[in-house]
Amino acid sequence: MISAPRPAERYQALDLISTLVAVLHPDGAVVFVNAALEDALGLSRRMLEGTDFGALLTDPAILRKALAGARGRDFAALRFEAALRRPPQEPLPVHANVARAEPGSEVIVELWPLEAQARQDREERLREQAQAHKELIRNLAHEIKNPLGGIRGAAQLLQMELPGPELAEYTQVIIHEADRLQGLVDRLLAPHRHPHQVGDVNIHEVCERVRSLVLAEYPQGLAVLRDYDTSIPEFRGDRAQLLQALLNIVQNAAQALAERIAAGDAQITLRTRVARQVTFGRQRYRLALELHVIDNGPGVPEAIRERIFYPLVTGRDGGSGLGLTLAQTFVQRHQGLIDCDSEPGRTDFRILIPLP
Repeated sequence: MISAPRPAERYQALDLISTLVAVLHPDGAVVFVNAALEDALGLSRRMLEGTDFGALLTDPAILRKALAGARGRDFAALRFEAALRRPPQEPLPVHANVARAEPGSEVIVELWPLEAQARQDREERLREQAQAHKELIRNLAHEIKNPLGGIRGAAQLLQMELPGPELAEYTQVIIHEADRLQGLVDRLLAPHRHPHQVGDVNIHEVCERVRSLVLAEYPQGLAVLRDYDTSIPEFRGDRAQLLQALLNIVQNAAQALAERIAAGDAQITLRTRVARQVTFGRQRYRLALELHVIDNGPGVPEAIRERIFYPLVTGRDGGSGLGLTLAQTFVQRHQGLIDCDSEPGRTDFRILIPLP
């Protein structure tokens, strides 16, 4: 006679997903929790089995109501907002989904931390915006480039026909401004012109190169700190593009730190970590590089915080507004993503790139 599989065996596939999942008896007693929920609660599966899951919520009544509806088959699935108790930490706000586990009598509760859900939505929005901006920039730059050459050529011919040198000042203004716009167009088109040169990349060599370049530019008043996970393996990528992306972000941070550099207490931290079982860009990755650039500056102005990766958006006088746009483009060429979390006194740019 073959015995029925234990709950841990029946539901062990749930350990492979990052969603927080609990399987409950219809009365609310815990049958199984997956590894993600164990980590979130800081409690083991064995400790939780048989306990009342409602006691883990700040408002147990809402779960009891959902379980009653599931027992009565009033709905196929019910969604609600809740908060998980995690003493001594603050409760974790979650979005919950309760559904019957047909054909058995158990109930499956799926929980998505609201912060994580908001971050995934923001990442998806960033990717879609970057793709739209890339097409817009490429088309616009080509439309500007052709007439710009004609304007410059006409100004040069006109200068040759002028009766005296006193009027040449005006044609020189035209030529100079045409050259300036040509340089801007070339920068807009740069990511699309250069082929992807793939090779082995050691991210810490890239970090050290960027660190030395920035410290050469700001020899006093700025400390660039290292916080590396040296176990991160090499991966396949375009070293030059990743170096340029990181350099753009670090230089952007250094420029925002102008007042603190003058005061002598400016700091930028380069932090590397391995992220496990992460989802971004609609894909799930077993391992990913997580590279943070953290500064103690004034923060990104709120007026442009949601638009900092847009082309030509800058919070600095004289800025081109292209540095972060190009950085995002280069990282996305590696199936990665850059996001930003900023408040006064701390800005954190996070680069995520899949690892093999």
